[in-house]
Amino acid sequence: MTKRTEPSILQNFDAEIAELIAKNRGISIMDALRIFLASKTHGMLENDEMKLWYFSPLAVFDMWENEEATGDPGNSLYLRGDEIE
Repeated sequence: MTKRTEPSILQNFDAEIAELIAKNRGISIMDALRIFLASKTHGMLENDEMKLWYFSPLAVFDMWENEEATGDPGNSLYLRGDEIE
């Protein structure tokens, strides 16, 4: 069984990222939270073995944006590991 990230950590990320989504899309924070909670990115954040909580909420938001654009949060620069030139 996969260990789940501590709820207090998730709560902080959920609140900050929902606010970013709401501002970005012009929707309510509750709608933004529902969207984020249903995402693959949030599932990855819940998986403590992935340790996504080492990233800032802005980096996790970038992962979510990449998931929305491409269907895969792994396309984020933060997860691909490409070097910036």
